[in-house]
Amino acid sequence: MPRLDHTIVHSTDRFASARFLAELLGVPGPKAFGPFAALKLDNGVALDYAEHVAGGEFPPAHYAFLVTDEEFDGIFGRIKERGLSYWADPMRTKPQQINHLGGGRGVYILDPDGHAMEFLTKTYSDELLASL
Repeated sequence: MPRLDHTIVHSTDRFASARFLAELLGVPGPKAFGPFAALKLDNGVALDYAEHVAGGEFPPAHYAFLVTDEEFDGIFGRIKERGLSYWADPMRTKPQQINHLGGGRGVYILDPDGHAMEFLTKTYSDELLASL
C-alpha cells in the first residue's frame, strides 16, 4: 500500500518553524537537506520546511499528528507552558479547550506561519471512511 514519504511546508523561516514543531513534539530538531529544514517523524514521513519564495503570501495548511496519550500530555503541557492559544476545533470557535472526539483527545494550535497543527490521540479517519 502506498504511504506518504514527505511533504513541503511553506514557511517564512524554515528552521524556526521546524524547530517550533520539533520542540512541541519532543523530537530531535530539523536537519538541513538542500533548501529544506527536514523534520523526520517516527513513521518515516518527513516534513520539509521551505522558505516561501514564490512571492506574496502562502495559504495556511493543516497538519494532523496522531500521538499516544503520553505524547499528548507532553505536547499539551508544552503548549500551556508557552502560553500558546489553542482550540478544540479547526474553526477555532472553542478557545482554550480540547476535544474528546472518538473517545480520544485533540487540540489545535497555529504555528508561527499560521498553519494549523492538530494533535490527536484517536484517528477520525476510521469513522470518516466508514461513513462514506
